[in-house]
Amino acid sequence: MESLMNYYQFSRGEWSTFHAHNFASVSDAELESLRSLNDTISMDDVKAIYSPLRHLLHIRYRDYQRAEFDLSEFLDVPHHTHPFIIGICGSVAVGKSTTARLLQLLLARAYPEKRIQLITTDGFLYPNKELVRRGILNRKGFPESYDMNLLIHFLNNVKNNSGTVRAPKYSHQIYDIVPDEEEVIDHPDILIVEGINVLQLPSQEPIYVSDYFDFSVYVDADPQLIEQWYLERFGMLLDTAFTDPTNYYYQYATGDREDAFNMARQVWHDVNLKNLTEYILPTKNRADIILHKTENHVIDAVSLRKF
Repeated sequence: MESLMNYYQFSRGEWSTFHAHNFASVSDAELESLRSLNDTISMDDVKAIYSPLRHLLHIRYRDYQRAEFDLSEFLDVPHHTHPFIIGICGSVAVGKSTTARLLQLLLARAYPEKRIQLITTDGFLYPNKELVRRGILNRKGFPESYDMNLLIHFLNNVKNNSGTVRAPKYSHQIYDIVPDEEEVIDHPDILIVEGINVLQLPSQEPIYVSDYFDFSVYVDADPQLIEQWYLERFGMLLDTAFTDPTNYYYQYATGDREDAFNMARQVWHDVNLKNLTEYILPTKNRADIILHKTENHVIDAVSLRKF
C-alpha cells in the first residue's frame, strides 16, 4: 500500500482498538443478506473495521448537527436540519455495495429514531438506448455515461429537504434503467450514496457530486485482485442466469463459457480497468477514509484523512 502523506495509516489490528467496545450486534443471517455476490464479510470485520468506523461517523454526525445549530443561531433563523450525506466510492467488483449496506444497518441500529437511506448512482446512468444514440455504450460507467446534471439536482433537492425526491432505478439483471420504476428518498436524516463516480471532478461543472458529502469512504484494492473478483462474480452471474431469458447474462450463460469469459476479460481491460485507472483511482485521495482490501476481501489497512 502506497504512502499517503495526508492520512493517518493504521493496520487492521491498530484500527480495531478504536472503540471496539461499541461493537454493534449483527447476526450472521443479516451479514449474509448484506454481502454482494462473491464478496466476503465476517463478524470480525464488523467488530474490527466497521464498528470503529460507525463510531467515527457518530462523532462526525454529532459535529455536523452542532455546526448546523450554531449557524442557525448566528443567522438568527429557525433551525432546520439537513441530511448528513455519506459517499462511498471504489471500482466495479471491489465490494463497495456491501460496505454501503452494512453501514446503513449499523447506523440504523445506532439511530433507531432516524431515517437512514441508501441509493446508488447506477440509476443516473443514461439508458442504454441513449448511450447507443450518443455512441458511448462501450464507455458505460465512464463519466460521460452519467446524467451528472440529474444527479446533482437530485442531491441538491435531498440536501435542501425539498420533500420526497425520486430517482431512476437501475437493474443489473437487465443491465439498464428500469422503465416506469423509481427509487424514492423520503426526508432522510442520513443518506448513503454509493457509486464508482461519486468522488470524481467532471470537467466544466460548477458543482461536484462530492460537494454535497459530509463524509466519504473509498474502498481500495490492487487492480489485479479486483479483476479476479470481477471474473469470479461474472461466473456466478452466469450460473444464475441460464434459466432466465430476460436476464442480461442469459446470452452468455447459454453460449460457450470460454468465449463468455474471454469477453468478460476484454470488458475488464478495455472498460473497467481503464475507467479505474483514469477516473476512479485518482479520486482516492479525496476520501475521508480509505479501506484497503487484500486477498478474500479482507480489509488489512485503514487510512484516515488528517486534514
